Amino acid sequence: MTVRFPDEPGFQGRFAPVRLEGEIRGVEVTQGEIPASLSGTFYRGGADPAWPPFVERDFYFNADGMVAMFRFANGYCDFRSRYVRTPRFVAERAARRSLFGAYRNPFTDDPSVAGLSRGLANTNVYWHGGRLLASKEDSAPVQIDPDTLDTVGEFTWEGDLSSQTATAHPKIDPRDGSLVFFGYMAKGEATRDIAYYEADAAGRIVHEAWFEAPYSSMVHDWAVTENFVIFPIIPLTASLERLAAGGPLYVWDGSEDVYLGVVPRRGNSVRWYRGSNRFASHIMNAYDDGRHIHIDTPVGEKSAFPWFPDIAGAPFDPEKASAQLTRWTIDTAAPEDLGDGATAFEQRRLTGCSGEFPRTDDRWATRGYRFGVINLTDVPGERPDDGLPGFRWLGQIDPATGAMKTRFAGRNSTVQEAIFVPPGRDTANGEGYVMQLVDRHETGTTDLLILDAQRIDEPPVATLRIPIRMPGGLHGNWVTDEQLAQRAG
Repeated sequence: MTVRFPDEPGFQGRFAPVRLEGEIRGVEVTQGEIPASLSGTFYRGGADPAWPPFVERDFYFNADGMVAMFRFANGYCDFRSRYVRTPRFVAERAARRSLFGAYRNPFTDDPSVAGLSRGLANTNVYWHGGRLLASKEDSAPVQIDPDTLDTVGEFTWEGDLSSQTATAHPKIDPRDGSLVFFGYMAKGEATRDIAYYEADAAGRIVHEAWFEAPYSSMVHDWAVTENFVIFPIIPLTASLERLAAGGPLYVWDGSEDVYLGVVPRRGNSVRWYRGSNRFASHIMNAYDDGRHIHIDTPVGEKSAFPWFPDIAGAPFDPEKASAQLTRWTIDTAAPEDLGDGATAFEQRRLTGCSGEFPRTDDRWATRGYRFGVINLTDVPGERPDDGLPGFRWLGQIDPATGAMKTRFAGRNSTVQEAIFVPPGRDTANGEGYVMQLVDRHETGTTDLLILDAQRIDEPPVATLRIPIRMPGGLHGNWVTDEQLAQRAG
């Protein structure tokens, strides 16, 4: 059987599958020097289809999970990449073809895999309780060996995960190391059920609460503060009937309101605050003062995902889909739902630049902060002459003042998500390094930049070259050597 990927934009050119597992001992440094004090590992999750799809118009959310690692020690960096051996990956590898159909639609699968987990572990890689976990929001995470990237197996918190799903965007409370996470569609595709969990620093679930959302939708990311957790219900709405008919799980519904579900930390009751129709996906950070909750997130007028259709049949509008970093403020003393088109939370734009994939110094997660980075698609007054779309700049912002520095990736280059790397425990907010992968499309290679987090607009501290084009990544995290030494048995 011929292995041939479709002649579609999502599988050709700079989006073509890479399908390569590999290892480099001693990554080439083409500029600067790796700081000798940099000691730890940058783990990154991505999506890279191992086999051509058998459904039309497939997209990378539905691709196999590929975990990459960059391990730093003594001024050197070693690289490794491996597919996550999910049950899905193993079954398709044995069959030498795709067996699972459309994104999150089991009705389109080959009958031979009925009942097998559809999880891909392709979205994020994080460390908690002495374990490295690769995750995707439609299933439980998968434990990965932090040295070899070999797959250990599905992780369900010693069987205490009662939800069918677990978010790819858990938050770690820097005060005590607890993991705060949730599962949406927790009782199956298109259900309204949300399960909220907290696990202690050792990885034991110590709190569980269940709620029903106003409607079933994608809840990709959420907000966590010292005193609250907040669930954004955004109108990428889901329907089991549509799935059963072979349609997409999600459609954009421009007539539906947004709801923010507020739950006290380790609480059991939810209050819903309603606002007008809009789109948001990722959270930079959130904090509260006991009464007011502040959530910083890129917000657009419409969905940023062209592969999920408009319920009214409207074409995808990239201008209305562009998002600007925005602050939502909830007064928890206000009525739960104002109704009649009124909004129960305020919205204030923090920057005029459009962008996504916001990150912060995670040592300041859940509390007031002065540092964040975000990928940008446009910067006022700057226009590249190569016509290449996508994330072209990295921005560094002080959300308290709106002051921003930007860094252009270069001609025919796009950036992947940046992460913050602290040089130690006791440095100030935002003092450290930023690491970011930059795809060089003319050469088919990828650079890893190490930047001074306070001076991203200056030359990199070091530039490392990966001699292949790395598959598109989604999210990743830095794990210190001290954390790796405390791995679970």
